Amino acid sequence: MEELTDAVRHALKILFLSQRVPYPPNRGDKITTWRLIERMSREHEVHCIAFAHDEADERAAEELRSKGFAITTIPYSDKAAKLKSLPLLLTRTPLTLGVYGSRALQAEVDKLLPSCDMAYAYSSSMGAFFLKHENKPRVMHFGELDSDKWHQYSKKASWPMSWIYHREYRTLFKFETELANSVDQNVFCTPLEEEIFHQRIVGPPATVLRNGVDLKAFAPDPAASEPGHLAFSGVMNYHPNVDGCVHFVQEVLPRVREEFPETRFTIIGSQPTAEILKLGETRGVEVTGFVDDTRDYLCRAAISVAPLRIARGIQNKVLEAMAMGLPVVGTVCATQGVNAEHQRDYIVAESAEEQAIAIRGLLRAPDEAAALGVRARRFVEQNYDWEVVFSHLDKIIEECVSTENATA
Repeated sequence: MEELTDAVRHALKILFLSQRVPYPPNRGDKITTWRLIERMSREHEVHCIAFAHDEADERAAEELRSKGFAITTIPYSDKAAKLKSLPLLLTRTPLTLGVYGSRALQAEVDKLLPSCDMAYAYSSSMGAFFLKHENKPRVMHFGELDSDKWHQYSKKASWPMSWIYHREYRTLFKFETELANSVDQNVFCTPLEEEIFHQRIVGPPATVLRNGVDLKAFAPDPAASEPGHLAFSGVMNYHPNVDGCVHFVQEVLPRVREEFPETRFTIIGSQPTAEILKLGETRGVEVTGFVDDTRDYLCRAAISVAPLRIARGIQNKVLEAMAMGLPVVGTVCATQGVNAEHQRDYIVAESAEEQAIAIRGLLRAPDEAAALGVRARRFVEQNYDWEVVFSHLDKIIEECVSTENATA
């Protein structure tokens, strides 16, 4: 076994499958996938296959190539893919597999994987492309349990969307079960997701590989903080972010303004929907749209809010705000993946009234708010440095290939 372990430590050829070009790290999935391929590439030869959603993705792919990273891009149109998937409603196939189905991407996987030592897929939709390659070591990294996300959506939506979401939950869960049982290792971002996985799917191996945060880039700047300024950051066409911000502006912000009428709220993030842009017409609410650097806006906030009502996994927006020394007020589902302590590291507040009470309390006591931010920064320093959390990645790769070799 020692000989196998030593062999694994030599450079491997790894095929990495990603829903999006993993660069630049300016949104949740890109942050994680960039960190994964950057870490793997230190010791191994990594070839990434990814969908290019627009010209910006193609430019990012070129930038990756200029940095020495091998990447193959497959053009992708979200609108066309969704229309193409609609006939699947008459079948038992998840819409997800239609939305992210691609003969061109499958052909690239079939061409490249035979000459690679292993494959690593980020998100279950990408795991579909290596499902048939049973002779290769494979790691399935669930960025989140997608079926569980659709289950949450179905509980919030009205008919007919509730039916569509519930159907997606049932069909995708069946597929995830098949996929999880076929690979050498399943990876989750939080112990909670691993626990949910084991409750629903008994047998397949699973482990936790947490996300991290760039502690040098996201650093405190107390001098820039503006009193009464609240902020939220995220991709603003993503339904949980839209739902959370709309609810916050309609239900939470008015309650805060009962005591602090000049409170401002900034929604930071690209691709705002019409619903989000409409919020920008509300007094004291700013919708930035795409910004080059979210830190330029976050550093001006006095409090970071995470009012999500649908979420799983680690929320990068929470980690980044904590790393910047901001006091964070978030819901249970927005904070549970971080696994910090309520009141010590952040404040967990679920209902609109509870969120408003927590925010008013921090605005009323700026010294206590600053102290909470200091503790938040200390917590992520101790628990979420990328170099620390990704030390486990090396073991995952080693065990995956070693196990396959041992059974060959």
